[in-house]
Amino acid sequence: MTDPIANPNQTAIEARLERAAEVLGDLTEPVMAEFYCRFPDARASFAHHSPHSPARLEAEMVGNTLYYVMTWFESPTEARIYFDTSVPHHRVALDVPPDWFRGMIEALIDVIERAVPAQDSAEQGAWREVREALVGLVERNRFI
Repeated sequence: MTDPIANPNQTAIEARLERAAEVLGDLTEPVMAEFYCRFPDARASFAHHSPHSPARLEAEMVGNTLYYVMTWFESPTEARIYFDTSVPHHRVALDVPPDWFRGMIEALIDVIERAVPAQDSAEQGAWREVREALVGLVERNRFI
């Protein structure tokens, strides 16, 4: 666990994720259910891009999103590189709209926030900051 004095935002992210893991277990199913509720057309895209195992691709996308939520405060440059390359590539080469990237981030965070309320304003602030940061990376790459 991160030293709370060195990085209180990171500690807040980790604390809520630990509570979410206790309540929800694997996030893939609830996040994908929320995501598909918001973007029903995305289901066909997952099946198209991984015809033999769309569930594996779903788990990978949820895992990637969770990774960048978990590591934003420790390594924002890594997230910037990922989103700066991945969003344009997926839009152009795979016909995956930026809204789906944004939707995956928001679905994951919304599922966690509904299942595990923030313990205090500092924790809520850290989650708001990570949401704004990651969604901002999608938006800055929307038309590239």
